[in-house]
Amino acid sequence: MDSINKQQPEQNHADLYDQEALEKLRELCEKKTCFFCTEIGTGEPFKTRPMSVQKIDEQGHLWCLSASDSHKNQEIMEDPAVQLLFQGSAHSDFVMLSGYAQVSKDKAVIKELWEPIMKVWFTEGVDDPRISVIEVTVYEGYYWDTKHGGFVAFVKQLAGAAMGKTLDDSIEGKIKL
Repeated sequence: MDSINKQQPEQNHADLYDQEALEKLRELCEKKTCFFCTEIGTGEPFKTRPMSVQKIDEQGHLWCLSASDSHKNQEIMEDPAVQLLFQGSAHSDFVMLSGYAQVSKDKAVIKELWEPIMKVWFTEGVDDPRISVIEVTVYEGYYWDTKHGGFVAFVKQLAGAAMGKTLDDSIEGKIKL
C-alpha cells in the first residue's frame, strides 16, 4: 500500500531555518494558547497545562507570564526542558516546539507583556508579587500547516474526495532557529 505522501501530486515537505522559521513561528504561535509541557524526560507522563504565549522575540524566544508559586515554575527550576504544543484550528496550524525554559522576575518584561485580562490570575495587577516571566529558548520544532489557507485546503479536500485522488493542501517540516 502506498503512503499518502507518495500519492501527493505536489511538494508537501519543507524544513524551515533561521528567518523563515522565525516567521512561521510567529504566524502559528504568537499570542496563542498552547499546551506547555514540563518533566518531559522522566519517562512518566509529562505535566501539561494551557499557557498563553505573549511574545516571540527576534531570536525566536517565546515569553509567557506565570505565577511564581506554580507547580510549573518549580518543575522548570528542577528540569528546564519543555515542549509546547499548538493547534490553531481543527485541520491545520499544528506546531510542536522543544526548548529550554527559564524563570525570572524581570519587572520591565512583566510590564511589557502585561494585559488587563491577566488581573484574573494576578489580582494585584502588574505589580502583583506572584508574577514571573518564563522565557523559552526553542532548539527545534515541527509544524503541519496548509500552503494556501483553510478555504483552499477545504476545496482541495472536497475535490480530491470527489475524484478519488489525494489533493491535500498540507505542508510539514522541521523548524530550526
